[in-house]
Amino acid sequence: MAEVKATNVVWHEGHVGREKREGLLNQKGVMIWLTGLPSSGKSTIAFTAEHILVEQGRLAYVLDGDNIRHGLSKNLGFSAEDRAENIRRIGEVGKLFTDAGVITFTSFVSPYKEDREAVRELMADGDFAEIFIDTPVELCEERDPKGLYAKARTGEIPNFTGVSDPYVAPENPELVIKTSECTPEEAAGQIIALLEKMGKLS
Repeated sequence: MAEVKATNVVWHEGHVGREKREGLLNQKGVMIWLTGLPSSGKSTIAFTAEHILVEQGRLAYVLDGDNIRHGLSKNLGFSAEDRAENIRRIGEVGKLFTDAGVITFTSFVSPYKEDREAVRELMADGDFAEIFIDTPVELCEERDPKGLYAKARTGEIPNFTGVSDPYVAPENPELVIKTSECTPEEAAGQIIALLEKMGKLS
């Protein structure tokens, strides 16, 4: 849990409400949280879904794990404490994006249940959906476009989820996608169907 150091601060309400912003976009804000092992396909699926939605005239954006660590979380490592802070930051950013009416995808390994649940609790009912990208570690290692598993196996990369660090799979996600049984486009289609079911696409 992040230490609260900000004092004497009060939330300042603006003149434009969320409903107005969502009306302009003709959609409703939501955070779709993709979790799974490294190289499970999270980012590929998230960016595919984003592309499909934008082509349909929707405003969507991907908060990707690696990309976020180039800026917002570049001062964090991969210890359990740093992972928790990384996920906390993304949860807060995703909450703001959702309030702006954006269909927001987050693509993070996020291996610990308590960290993911903390983000869920941060969001209002109906504003969050967890998607488990269920890919066997053997397939992840076979794909491994960055060669990270090989480096982790030799000890070159410590704290690597799926090798030296654990991954705790979601117990009750809103959607499970088995990438061994579908293409990224088909996976993205499942997510868009979920968004429609949630009433996020007007």
